[in-house]
Amino acid sequence: MKIAYFDCLSGISGDMTLGALVDSGVELAALQAAIDSLGLTPVRLVAEEVRRRGFRALHIRVEHEPEKAHRHLHHITERIDASSVLTPAQKDLAKRIFTCLGEAEAKVHGTTLRKVHFHEVGAVDSIADIVGSAVGLTLLGVDRIYASPVPTGSGYIEIEHGRVSVPAPATAELLKGIPLAESQVPCELTTPTGAAILRTVVDAFGPLPAMTLTTIGLGAGSRDLAEQPNVLRLMLGETLQPAPVSDQVWVLETNLDQTSGELVGHLVAQLLEAGALDVYTTAIQMKKGRPGVLLTVLAQVDQVARLEKLIFRETGTLGIRRWLASRHKLERRPLTVETTLGPIAGKLAVLPEGGISFAPEYEACRQLALQHQLPLREVYELARRAFEATQPKA
Repeated sequence: MKIAYFDCLSGISGDMTLGALVDSGVELAALQAAIDSLGLTPVRLVAEEVRRRGFRALHIRVEHEPEKAHRHLHHITERIDASSVLTPAQKDLAKRIFTCLGEAEAKVHGTTLRKVHFHEVGAVDSIADIVGSAVGLTLLGVDRIYASPVPTGSGYIEIEHGRVSVPAPATAELLKGIPLAESQVPCELTTPTGAAILRTVVDAFGPLPAMTLTTIGLGAGSRDLAEQPNVLRLMLGETLQPAPVSDQVWVLETNLDQTSGELVGHLVAQLLEAGALDVYTTAIQMKKGRPGVLLTVLAQVDQVARLEKLIFRETGTLGIRRWLASRHKLERRPLTVETTLGPIAGKLAVLPEGGISFAPEYEACRQLALQHQLPLREVYELARRAFEATQPKA
């Protein structure tokens, strides 16, 4: 399996991504041909080897005639769709990056995706960065993409709407749910374009995964920072083990020492109904020897606010701890087995070594156990035997 890792020591931008891709072996001519096919103002990609704090890196400069066009998303996607050079996969990735960016811009400006102006991001150089990155990432042919936590920089920048704090509003919106790295560098390290690329293509964020390293590409930012090398490092490698399915969830926790068991049980049911991925409790010993309950909730980022509101309302707790956690999951899919009692739904999981396992659904087994007045364990066993009967004999 071929994997890629974005080491975002100094953040990420469109030109840094292009530089890292070309430095990793992607043909500059392929990116130029893709951008030429969009029919924009004449654009030329210029590759230059530079030094950033003494380290060699490749900087890609986008040269074009001055323009003042403010494009909408549909103007850009129409040009992408009309290209005779881009492959279907490249068109799809480029449009997904632009849509991701457009949704963030619409959110911060209080408008719709259809009406949002792309301003700086709709300029020719930004279109070249995104389309070029989509083409380059497709040409790499990697199976999975990982990235480090992302520094945004600090201080203020000037945009069309005036002076704003770093990260810029659209960048911050795009980085929601993505782990950020602390940085005191007084400039914008991660741009909206770079954030949109990461949000669209990265499968998981965290440390460098286990792999046999084959290629390293260094893409340079336009500035030579005093504090650190202003480079994006793209590391390519091979791994023999299939990468587990990865995602990120929020963990919410609070200690309860004045809440009855009935109220805790009621809250657990409400949290699950409201969309929590999992809810569980742990008996704990609190200060002054008081017994208590640790409530733990796993949630997707878009559920956090609603679930916290429920916890505060139902428990009266004074505080909720929360953090972002990465998790690995087995590949799984629904499967129904036929038994003498009727069909029983369950989940089929693919194990890391390539085997499979089957877990019957509790509710499906419980209903059949009640209907036939059988012990629940017997229905579970019946479902497992039915699954095993469908598997080829060794």
